Amino acid sequence: MTEFIPSNLPLEIDIETKSILKKSITANKALAKLNGVAKIIPNQAILINSLILQEAKDSSEIENIITTHDELFRSGLDISSISHATKEVQSYSRALLKGFDLVREHSLLLTRHIVDIQEELEGNVAGIRKQAGTVLKNQATGEVIHTPPQDEATIRKLLNNLEQYINTEDDIDPLIKMAVIHYQFESIHPFYDGNGRTGRIINILYLVLNDLLDLPILYLSSYIIKHKADYYKLLQEVRTKDSWHEWILYMLEGIEQTALGQIQLINDIKELMDSTKEQLKIELPKIYSKDLLEVLFIHPYTKIDMLVHSLDLHRETASKHLQAIEKIGILKSVKIKNSKFFVNVKLFELLQKGMS
Repeated sequence: MTEFIPSNLPLEIDIETKSILKKSITANKALAKLNGVAKIIPNQAILINSLILQEAKDSSEIENIITTHDELFRSGLDISSISHATKEVQSYSRALLKGFDLVREHSLLLTRHIVDIQEELEGNVAGIRKQAGTVLKNQATGEVIHTPPQDEATIRKLLNNLEQYINTEDDIDPLIKMAVIHYQFESIHPFYDGNGRTGRIINILYLVLNDLLDLPILYLSSYIIKHKADYYKLLQEVRTKDSWHEWILYMLEGIEQTALGQIQLINDIKELMDSTKEQLKIELPKIYSKDLLEVLFIHPYTKIDMLVHSLDLHRETASKHLQAIEKIGILKSVKIKNSKFFVNVKLFELLQKGMS
């Protein structure tokens, strides 16, 4: 078993070629536009909830953790009957938000933060690998395709080097650095489980750390799913052929395409909020308020308690409001276990489409 030990960063080769720099310009433009468009929805919870759910589902799906859209949405409602797969997705969402809070608090992304994120993700404290024997295999053939560093001391040295690279300012475009960071982390493979999902969280946090995103709303996992074979092939070819050029272009294309897709989704959510607002103002002017509208969009499922707590209403009043909104077709009531929920039908369909 020959282990692969990646070189320390920064790289000794010039990775900012003409074609990479050209692609980084368009990727940065798309990302900047996404960051600006996100501000058209003033309540951050609306975007964070919906878009992190998408990232959590897609990132977990790469690891063959499959859950349905409906069960995923219900997972935020503290329903005990959700499947193990959906709980895994829920853990990803918590881990991403934890990392987001850590980066905002410390303005750094340290190894100990990455360990904290992985612990939240996996629900254990196994931490950095201490025992040898970890290999990555082709799921179809069983062939070993990557043997990461096996010795704990080597892993920790590589992580310390990566930490310095992440948190040191230089002249390299942050999007290009993100591609390098992602390769390096996945090649180190420091944990027993959850390396792929942790690495994809690091991508988002690195963009936040460098003030390219105000919110964690760029989810590359959807792009990776669509181009999964290329993702693993190009990762491996950096290790075997030093094919940095192709790998970095792949990641930059992923950032650009994902940002453009997110922009469309955010615009669609805003358009739906505006049309819902007009419908409420025309058909239910006595109960319409900006706060009520936002409650209906923070989560595809709404229940009486949400209105009681957010709008300071009595339960009977909150119930009447939701029933009235159901009568005009915005909501649809469903019973889940012993509780009654109201689904924002068009929001549900929009997010479902965005996850397809």
